Amino acid sequence: MNLAISPNSTQHEQLPDNADLTVADAVWIATAFLQRREGNSLPFPTDTIVQSVVNLRLTKGAPKSIWQHVNQHCVANRKAQPNRARMLTAMGHGDRRLFRDGDRFDPERIDGRTHPDWDKLPEKYADLRQWYETEWNKPSEQTQVIDPLLELAGTGAGMWGTGSADDYMNSLRSGWEASH
Repeated sequence: MNLAISPNSTQHEQLPDNADLTVADAVWIATAFLQRREGNSLPFPTDTIVQSVVNLRLTKGAPKSIWQHVNQHCVANRKAQPNRARMLTAMGHGDRRLFRDGDRFDPERIDGRTHPDWDKLPEKYADLRQWYETEWNKPSEQTQVIDPLLELAGTGAGMWGTGSADDYMNSLRSGWEASH
C-alpha cells in the first residue's frame, strides 16, 4: 500500500500500488479527481494530469504511456490514432479537461467512450460516476463552442433583394463609368 494524498481531499488515505486500471481509465479518474476538486471547467496542464496518475498509482502504465494518453489517445478533439476515446478535451497550450457532451470531437471518435466502463470501475471510485453524470456532464455555454464563420451562414440572404447576386453587383456598378 502507498500512503498518498487524494486529489479530492486533503486527507491521507491508503491507495493500492499499481492498481489494475487501463491507462485510459487511470487518466480519466485522475482528471475527474482534479476537476471535482477545482469545481470548475478550467483545464489542467498535461504534466499535471500525468503526475496525478503517477502519484495515485492508478495503473502499471509507464509515465511515457500515460503522457501519450493525456496528449493524444484520450483527447476527443485530436485525430484518432489509434485510440478513439473521448475522455478529455484539448483546450490549447497543452491543457486538458474532462470531455462533456457538447464538446467538439474528431469525427473518427464518434463512437469512442467518454468515461470508464461503469461496471468495471473499482468501487472506491463509484462516487465519480454520480459526480460525472449529475454535475460535470451537463452541456454549458462553455462547451457550446460556436464556429464564428459558420454563424455567418445566411446573414446576407436578403442583401440581393429579388434579383441574383450578378444583378445586384451590376446595379452597384451602373454609375461607375459615368462618374469616372
